[in-house]
Amino acid sequence: MRFTDAKKLQYGDVLEHKKLKNADGSPVRARVNGKVKLWRTQPNRLQVPLKYGLRECFYLTEDNYLDWVKS
Repeated sequence: MRFTDAKKLQYGDVLEHKKLKNADGSPVRARVNGKVKLWRTQPNRLQVPLKYGLRECFYLTEDNYLDWVKS
């Protein structure tokens, strides 16, 4: 996924991890759980809330957005 694609994510979009797999061999999927946060003073910074499973929540950032692809 490119940085411009990550900035266009919306609530409910589903992402798949490129390397991590579930027990059945399918890729790990996460759903966008909120609004994309961007900074005017730091244009290369990004924060997207994601949800995995029932309780796992984490952020897609400028450090890890290359590991995910939109499904």
